[in-house]
Order: sequence, then C-alpha cells, then structure tokens
Amino acid sequence: MSSLLIRRVLSGCLVLLAACTDPYMPEVITSPPSYLVVDGFLNAQGVTTINLSRTYAVASKATQPVETQATAYIEDEAGTRLPLTEGTVKGTYTSAAQTLNPARKYRLHLRTQAGKEYVSDYVPVKITPAFDAVDWRAEREGLGIYVSTHDDANATQYYRWEYEETWEIIPPLRPSLEFLNNNIIPIRVPYPTVCWGTERSPIVQLTKTTSLSQDVVSNFLLRRLPQNSDRIFRRYSLLVQQHALTKEEYAYWDLLRKNTESIGTLFDPQPAQLTGNVHCVNSPDDLAMGFVGAHTLQQRRIFVERTQLPFSWPFNDGFTGCYPPDTLDLSKVKNPFQIFRSGVALPVGQIPKGYTISTLDCVDCRRKGTTVRPSFW
Repeated sequence: MSSLLIRRVLSGCLVLLAACTDPYMPEVITSPPSYLVVDGFLNAQGVTTINLSRTYAVASKATQPVETQATAYIEDEAGTRLPLTEGTVKGTYTSAAQTLNPARKYRLHLRTQAGKEYVSDYVPVKITPAFDAVDWRAEREGLGIYVSTHDDANATQYYRWEYEETWEIIPPLRPSLEFLNNNIIPIRVPYPTVCWGTERSPIVQLTKTTSLSQDVVSNFLLRRLPQNSDRIFRRYSLLVQQHALTKEEYAYWDLLRKNTESIGTLFDPQPAQLTGNVHCVNSPDDLAMGFVGAHTLQQRRIFVERTQLPFSWPFNDGFTGCYPPDTLDLSKVKNPFQIFRSGVALPVGQIPKGYTISTLDCVDCRRKGTTVRPSFW
C-alpha cells in the first residue's frame, strides 16, 4: 500500500472518529481557582521588577488577568523595607535601583487590593558570576549560540538563563497604489520598509555543576536557529541574562521545566504540583505560584550579520508565501486606468494592461513586528 493511500486511509479514520466524539472540558479546566502568580526576582544590584497576575482557565480566550493596586516591598530580616511601585504597566511593580546586603536574607511582601497578604521565604543573596563568553557558531544544524561561565569560589553551582532575541523584518513588496472601494488610487500612507521583531525565550534553560570538580559551565547550548530561519535574514541580536540560583530555586525551575516541556507521551513524567516559596499569610488555603530569589544579574548582547554566515545557507525573509504576487481581476475595478489618464500624462501605449496585487501580510511588516527602532540597534 502506498504512503499516499495510507495517509488517505488515516485521514478518513480521523474524520470518522471526530464525528463520533464530543469535546469534554473538565470543570477544573473551564473554571479553575484564581491563584496569585508572582514572576520576578530581587535584584541585589539594580532595579527589581515583579509582575503579579492571576491563573485563569485553559479554555479561556481572554488574556491573563493582572493583579493591580497591590502594595509591595522588599524586606530583610531586620525589618528594613524597600518599596515597589506599580507604574504605567498594570500589574508590574518596580523598585528604585538598590544594593542588597549579601550578609542578610530578604523576602518579598505583598498585600493585594482584596486584603490578602503574601510573603516569600527569606532567601540569601547570591552573586552571579560574569560571563566568560557568549559565542555563536555557524554549524551544520544551523546557528548555535553558546554561553560559558565559571565561579572560582565554587559558590554558584546552579545557573539559569533567559534571552531576548531581536531581528530585522524586510517586506519584499513596496506598493505604490492601493485598491480602495473598487478603485485604484495612489497609496495614501507609505508602508514601512523595515520593522523589528522581538521574542523572549519560551523555555526554561538550566544547568548545575554539583557533579563537577570545578564550578565551570563550558559551551552550554542556549539557542539554535535553523539555516533557513527568517530571523537571520539580515541582522539578528540576542540579549542573554544569567542568574545564580539557590538549590531550592533550581529545584523549582527544574520542576517547571519538566511540567511544561516533558509531558506528551505515556512514558513522560506526570505533572507535579508547582507552587514555590510564596505563601498567603491570612488565608493559607490560597496558593501562590512563583519562586522569589535574590541575586545579582549578568547580561550580554551579541549581534549576527547575515554577511557573517555561510553564503550557501538558504535565504528566507519570512515572506515566502508572497511570491509571485497575484494579478488583479480588472472586471472588479471601476475605470481601472483612470489614475494614469487623470494624474499622470502617459501616452496611450504606455498605459499598463493590468496590475499585480498582494495582501497586507506581504507588504506591511507591522503584522510581524514594530517600526520602533530598538535603542541598541
């Protein structure tokens, strides 16, 4: 039996099965409890940013609700408080730039608008070692980005990384006319010729050196882009953030990684309850999600130019479905060449016979990013 026939048989089976089943959404998925989610860490040398939100139903089409108008501050074991304030971005609370005393332990203290009081466990301040290197390599599998670091004092041992990538988006088509109300008219507002896309790391990146004789991380693969990625079509940048974790914080992130990445077959580990080190003081049954650690932060940015990559790698601008542009059915256009007769003096022989046409997705790069040029570009 040919592979095509097998696919047809399987497709028929799937249609048949789909027709005989009804969707089932358990109550816990459609209307789960609303728990507080605490996202962030206490920056020991700089500005602390904490995002507060709420859990919501998997089946919900709404955006994740944020926790606004809360009172938040950092406090040490001696009772010293450093306030966090909510800015223009609702649910985001920031402190002034500060330096935490590494000889003390700190925690986050929250009081919601509803009067619920939450505290995280007191945690020690960890000093994140500097990067030894953030390198990129053109490899057979694509563009690989690696980080290396070490701690001579053997005091770190548990590491986590985040990254934010930015890339240029260049639309392949630049129209001079537009189709409006069944008429061809000069384009009213030119479309941008370049945009920038940005995305934060979607996965948890961790490692530990407890089984090694030295606290050294060498060439940890942080990111891989295939050779034909549209993100390396012209210019690409990646900002790496390095965090030093405690053993308990590492365990939390490792469980989060397993819960989000390693589930999908019968042989994967089953999901485990994930809470963290944040607790509700005046209502212990109200769970909170998140782990608030305290450490310094190391950052490094790299750039990759297309001219630095192998010429043999295929070029992909992210608009492959836009070639070639379609043609416009002139029967749908009122006076299809009126613009040339009234607006531009052209001999009759030079009046065009038709138009090529495309969609906004092929000409407006704002569908994929923003026209605001990044400050570091």
